[in-house]
Amino acid sequence: MQTILLIDDDAAIRSIFGTVLRDHGYRVLEAASGAAGYAIAQEQIPDLILTDIAMPDGDGEALLRNIRQNPDLSDKQVVLMTGQLHAVSPRKGMEQGADDFLSKPVSIEALLKCVEARLSRAHIRGEVEDRMLDQLRSSLHSTVPYGFFTPLGGIIGLIQILRSDLKKLSTDEIQSILTDMDNTANRLHRRLRNYLLLLDLPAASQEEGRLVQMLTPREVRESILSGVKATAVRTQRPKDVQVEVDDCSIASTPTDLSVMVEELVDNACNFSRRGTPVKVRLDKNGALTVIDAGRGMAPDEIKRLAAFRTSDLGRQDMGSMGLGLALVDKLAAKCGARVKLTSSEIQGTQVEIVFAKELPEA
Repeated sequence: MQTILLIDDDAAIRSIFGTVLRDHGYRVLEAASGAAGYAIAQEQIPDLILTDIAMPDGDGEALLRNIRQNPDLSDKQVVLMTGQLHAVSPRKGMEQGADDFLSKPVSIEALLKCVEARLSRAHIRGEVEDRMLDQLRSSLHSTVPYGFFTPLGGIIGLIQILRSDLKKLSTDEIQSILTDMDNTANRLHRRLRNYLLLLDLPAASQEEGRLVQMLTPREVRESILSGVKATAVRTQRPKDVQVEVDDCSIASTPTDLSVMVEELVDNACNFSRRGTPVKVRLDKNGALTVIDAGRGMAPDEIKRLAAFRTSDLGRQDMGSMGLGLALVDKLAAKCGARVKLTSSEIQGTQVEIVFAKELPEA
């Protein structure tokens, strides 16, 4: 029997959710604060932790940090619940250590689907990690993509500059180097995240119907805006990105939708000049389009992207463009969406994803 730790200062929510989860075959532990929940988690090691983040004692964020720093709990699934969307967005929640995000009020159906999906994903992730470890043990040199070493080499080079010339550098020069190191490290982190997501998706192919949910219009909007913000800030083009989102429910997950938008906007920024518009639009029919006014993708670049769909990922020279759009393609397929890419030197690049308006058959 799988164990769920439910943490919320609202006794009514604990009572209702606890009863529902027990009725569906889960063992449920309850706590009224982050501190109490963490103590229970250390002792009981639950399979999933479902927690409110905005509790009166303010220890919701401390709970997340403690969980991710604890070797016995760091790999456990954590789902955030909150009614204060201005305080904790899906993107911020993930950055703090959460695996998924539920906006209050949470329906019983959404709760059960989320719990089932996260527990299923934990099982799949465990199988993927075991397979990756086997691959690394057998042939480490052939499974580490060359593209990871480019940003890593940049970081090492910048460190060497600091070590050799530290006494000669001004404060502004040091700050500039540290900024470059931070940007390069974030690029490496993102590339690793995308690569691991791509490895995870094939193993989950038999479970996709259980891992996708119907997002409410509010969840859709929050996920799109968080994905846009992540790239707009990173590329320093917040004024260029124009967003328009109609009220629409689509089949996806908050994390997947946010990642898809982030990668599409990043690609648009890479292929267009600063000061030109990047338009992000979701219409009421579930069609998401990202359009830039840049130079467009050359035929060899599009061919390179297509190669990612069928090739051995461990042997690819992975630039951010190829990997990011390949990941979008795979995530879209997971939720039953269709992707269409058009690009030319005159019209720039347009990517359209038409999302399903109902869940795919399991």
